[in-house]
Amino acid sequence: QVQLVESGGGVVQAGGSLVLSCAASGSMDTINSMGWFRQAPGKQRELVGNMTNAGNTMYSDSVKGRFTVSRDDSNHMVLLQMNDLKFEDTAVYYCSAETHPGPNETTYWGKGTLVTVSL
Repeated sequence: QVQLVESGGGVVQAGGSLVLSCAASGSMDTINSMGWFRQAPGKQRELVGNMTNAGNTMYSDSVKGRFTVSRDDSNHMVLLQMNDLKFEDTAVYYCSAETHPGPNETTYWGKGTLVTVSL
């Protein structure tokens, strides 16, 4: 089992920046990638960005060039640096951790942190 706790959400004006943090604990040796998803009101949860243990990253087109995922594996942390925030970035942001691919592949989720971007 892996436990994830997010922090850093809040209200920010459009054009501003915010950093989200996620502290992970538990069976970290089973984890292959960590990252962030978000869910806006009335919409499905979507990938924001993630990073594998090898350092490979993936981002949604809507955040490329504005958001950066980073990991501090020594402290079991994953961060999301968000710059040039837009109103449409308003959502609950969830930290995620995925195990290595296989028959028992699992995704763990945090409880989420709300980011509100005001105009």
